[in-house]
Parts: sequence; C-alpha cells; structure tokens
Amino acid sequence: MDDPYHNNVNPQVTEGGEYTYTQDGGGHDGYPYQTDYPPQDEDARSDATEGADDDDQMYEGEYQGIPHPDEIKEARRAARMEARRKARMAAQQEEEEENLPEQYEAIMEDCGHGRFQWTLFFVLGLALMADGVDGFVVGFVLPSAEKDMCISNSDKGLLGLLVYVAMMVGALVWGGLCDKMGRRKCLIYVLTIDLVFSFLSCFAQGYGFFLFFRFCSGFGIGGAIPIVYTYFTEFLQMDKRGEHLSWLCMFWMLGGLYASFTAWGIIPHYGWGFAIGTEFQIHSWRLFILVCLFPVLAALVGVIFMPESPRFLLESARHDEAWMVLRQVHDTNWKAKGEPERVFTVTNIKTPQTQEDEFIEIQSDTGTAFQRWTVRHVTMLQQVMANIMSLSAPELRLQGLFLVIVWFCLAFSYHGLGVWFPDMIKYMQYEEYESKVRVFHRERVERFHFNFSLVNQIHREGEYIHDKFANIEIKSVKFEDSLFENCYFEDVKSTNTFFENCTIKNTVFYNTDLWQEKFKDCRMENTTFLHPKKGCHLNFQEENDIVIYMVSFLGSLAVLPGNIISALFMDKIGRIRIIGGSMLASSACTFLLLLSFSQGAVICWQCLFYGVSVAAWNGLEVISVELYPSAKRGTAFGILNGICKFAAIIASFIFAAFIGITKIIPIFLAFGALVCGGLVALKLPETREKILS
Repeated sequence: MDDPYHNNVNPQVTEGGEYTYTQDGGGHDGYPYQTDYPPQDEDARSDATEGADDDDQMYEGEYQGIPHPDEIKEARRAARMEARRKARMAAQQEEEEENLPEQYEAIMEDCGHGRFQWTLFFVLGLALMADGVDGFVVGFVLPSAEKDMCISNSDKGLLGLLVYVAMMVGALVWGGLCDKMGRRKCLIYVLTIDLVFSFLSCFAQGYGFFLFFRFCSGFGIGGAIPIVYTYFTEFLQMDKRGEHLSWLCMFWMLGGLYASFTAWGIIPHYGWGFAIGTEFQIHSWRLFILVCLFPVLAALVGVIFMPESPRFLLESARHDEAWMVLRQVHDTNWKAKGEPERVFTVTNIKTPQTQEDEFIEIQSDTGTAFQRWTVRHVTMLQQVMANIMSLSAPELRLQGLFLVIVWFCLAFSYHGLGVWFPDMIKYMQYEEYESKVRVFHRERVERFHFNFSLVNQIHREGEYIHDKFANIEIKSVKFEDSLFENCYFEDVKSTNTFFENCTIKNTVFYNTDLWQEKFKDCRMENTTFLHPKKGCHLNFQEENDIVIYMVSFLGSLAVLPGNIISALFMDKIGRIRIIGGSMLASSACTFLLLLSFSQGAVICWQCLFYGVSVAAWNGLEVISVELYPSAKRGTAFGILNGICKFAAIIASFIFAAFIGITKIIPIFLAFGALVCGGLVALKLPETREKILS
C-alpha cells in the first residue's frame, strides 16, 4: 500500500547535511499531512492521547515517521540561508574574477621590467631556438642519412612527414596540458623529451629506430612554441608585450642560422666521425645532430631555475606561491636598478577556487597512491578536454575562426614556398647538370685501362673487351645495351650509376660497390663478385652541395630586418596592421618569383619574401596569446600551432608536386592564401591596449 507521505513530500539534503521538504502537488503552502487527511472530530482522538497534557502530548504523525512542522520550518529557513550565502559567494567570485586582470596588471607595473624578464627572455629564447634548430635538422641530414641507412625515396618522405605530424600532435597535447599542469613543468617535460630522443637518434644505426627517435623528439619540441609564448606573456606588462614578444621571435631565426652554419661546417667533413667496431659507425651527420642539442640543453638547465608563471598559480588558487614569485620578480628588478629598499606592497591576492581543484584536493587524501594518481590525471584530462570544448563558446567562436584562417593561410604559403625554394634550386642544378651530359654511342674500347673518373655520361650499345677499371669513381653514369667481356673492376666507387640491359661475360668485380641494385635487366655469364660492398655507402669524397646550406643560412638571416621593424612598431601601429600589411606585402612579393630564371634570382626573392612575411608571424603570435583568457591561453595557442603544422604538411606535398612541371600554380596558391589571410586578419580585434583576461 502506498504511503501518502511519500506521494506528496520530497525530502532534499542540503550541503550542510540538513533536510528540506517540498510538496509535489496542491496549491497550498501548508504541510502535506494537513491536506492528505480528512478533518477529525474531537471525539475521534485516539485513546493513547486522550487525557494527556498539551505540553506532553505526543505528535500524532510521529509514529509514521513524519517530521514535526517546527523541524520543517527550521529546514526551510536553513535552506534559504544557504541559498543566500551561495548567491553572495557567487557575486563575490564574479567580482574577484573581474578585478583580477586589473589587479595583476597593476602588480606587474609595480614589479617593473628589468633583470628578471631579461633573464627569462634568454632562457625561453634558447627553447625557441631549439625548436628552430629541429625544423632544419632532418632536411640537412637526410642526403647523408639516406645513403648511410639505405633509405628509399618513399621512406625519405615518411621521415619528413612523421616529424611534422609529431610536432603537430605535440603542440595540441602540451598546449592543453600547460593550462592544467603549469607552464614551467610542461616546458621542462618538453625539453627533456626532445633532448633524450634527439641524443638517442645520433646513435640509431637502423632506419626504424632513427624514425622512432625523431618522432618522439618532434612530439616533445612541438609543444615548445605554445608554452614559451604563454609563459613569457604572463611576466610582461601591457605596454611591453608586443615589443618583447617580437624580440623573442628572433631566437627562432637564430636557430635556423645555428643549424645552417653547423651543418655547413660539420656534415661535409668525414674525418670528424668515428667508429666502434664494424657495425657501430658515427659519421659526421650524426655529430651534427649531437651539436644541435646544445640549445635545448642550455634551455633545460635555465628553465629549471625559473619560477612558475604567477598568473597560472593564481588561476590554480595557489595564492601564496604566486605572491612569492611576484615578490621575487619585484625584488630582482628593483635591486638591479639600484633601489633594493623598495618593498613589495601587495599583501593579498584573492582568486576563486574552482570545483575541479576542490575535487582533486578531496580525492588526494583518500585511497591508495595509485588511486590518487589515477584520479588526478583522469580529472586533469577531463579538464583539458573541457577547456578545448569551451573555445567554441559564442564569445570566442568568431575570433577563433578568424585566427584559424589567418594561421592556416600564412603557414600554407610560408612553408609551401619554404619547400619550393630549395627544391627549385636543386631542380635548376639538375637541369644544368643534365645539359652537360656526354653521350657515347656504339663505342668499342679494347684492352684499355680506365684510371680516371667517369662523370655524367651515357654509354649506349658500347663494347668493352679486356678492359680494366681500377681505383676510380663512376658518378652519374649509365651503360645501356652494352657488352662487357673479360673485364676487371677493382676498388670502384659509384654514385647514381646503373647498368641497364647489358651483357656481362667472364668479368670480375673485386672490392666494389657495384652490386645487384646497380644492374637492371642484365645478363650475367661466368661473372664473379669478390668482396663486394653490399648495401648503401656514404661517399665522402663526393662534392657536398653546400648551396642548400647557404640558401637556408641566407633565408634565416633575411628575417632579421623584418624582426627588428615589427618589434619596434608592434606597440605603435598595432598588431592588426602589422599582420594584414605584412601578409598583403608578402603576396605582392610572390609575383616576383615569376622572374626567377636562375639560382641567384630564386635566392634573392626567397630572402625578400622571408624578410617581409616574418612581421606577420610576430604579430600573429602576439595577438594569439592576448585574445584568450589565462585558463585557456596555452590550449588555444597549441591548437593554432597544430593547425600551422597541419598546413605545412599539406603545403609541402602540393608545392613539391609542381617542381619541374610549372611554377605558376605554386605562386598563385601562395598569393591567394596570403591575400585571403591578410584580409581576414583585418577583421581581428586589436589587442594593443588589452589587459590579459
């Protein structure tokens, strides 16, 4: 039988552990038992209560478990007080959240800009430099690594692709984590991963291990850019942000200069390598990777001695730690300026504590160590995903869409042309080399000793009888439909040399690298191979193509003027004008590429394009960290940087596909992307006078 009380009354538990009761139906404000039961006559009272005093009288609903009216009134009064308390707390929290940006800006102005910021500037600059170095390493070592580890053309493309994919994933992951774990902690993880796996890649003898180590290294260093800009921004006051973030961008250029210069000086020198036994060989290109670890090592050591971002600590409700860091910044700067007596006057910084932080704190004191670790990390991942989803909020959606378009367009054109420039130079070199090829048709050479190198030749339908090829180099030579009879090959080194549809009789190959892959559709009769050099071998006597190193060096150096100009004018004319003007000017520069009929012209227009477009990069990175609130800053920047890497992957395939076919399509693709991005950039809000939210 249904209980009439439970059909009408819903008990509810308040946060204070008290009960409140609400009536499901009826239009009365009275108690349920007053309406659910019919009125009784005086004579209908129970025998148990008849004759009892009023004060000692038993409440007639007590035996049914129904609370006394006074208890219900007290519960309702407590619920109203709790609701008012929560409303006051919510209003106070909202007021504190609104006051925090202004308060933080005032504190940073009181701390000043000095020695602390400059120290952090150089430490984070080294981290950014390490990212710039990693962007060049694979391209510089690939020509040597492909011979040392027998990498096919398809595998070469896989290496470049996976490194960029790793950087893209790293930017997304570490950008989100730095908003929950901290800027400094994540940057230490990022630099450590890059250092360890880059070091291991120096000694990887097989292509599979080398590919895995470079992928892990890319995953680590891919998070450097979002963290570095987010980290440094939160130590700068409003009138210093644009200029000093632009100066910070110069370290990426220094990374390109460092990588180009060291590659130019190390890779061509075979004598700088060493071997451990016969299987473990460290050639000069591996030493180059080792030298490229110096920036990331120096950055890691420096970051260890830097404090966490006080803005992140405040967002995480770690008030005391934030206060200590801010006092450190204040005392360091004013002591360096000769005013050590100045006192840090801030005594209280209030920020609300989030429900997620409370949940983590509660769970941290319960369960086993593994359970606590699981709760913390699962909750943190849930917060990261919630942060990502919150970027689609109406107030952030439109500006986020504009930023995505601008990032994609700039990255697509910049990285696409970055692939097109060196490939175009290589293609011009190849065409020039092919134009000088010497063709020999139906030659007959008998009892001749070839003791000189054969370079850039094609021999068709030739006959070589009783000839000797000893201690020579055969480079870019092709023998087609030829006959070799009673010949002797000894100590021959070959590069890009092939025998196609040839007949080889009674011939000996002794200590040569002429092996199966060099002979295509050839017929062998009584042919002997003694001590063959199987597999792939580096030919260090071959002239190294230093033009590519020089092109990268000049391209990196060309951005110096653009960096200086953008830094000086970023806070004067604004971010939007810098971005839009730079992208539209860069689009005009792309038309000059139609006049690139020589290697020198390509290098010249490359330097001009890089020098003009770098201002757009600086402005875009500045506005990206200023538009988003502190709790979402790293996440948003990581997504935008991941989109940049994605655009670079697409552009590298598209632009490389037209090398040797046409240069009109790549140029118009770059032009269209730059114009589109430049016009959309003009729709972005100006953040020059925006306080970090």
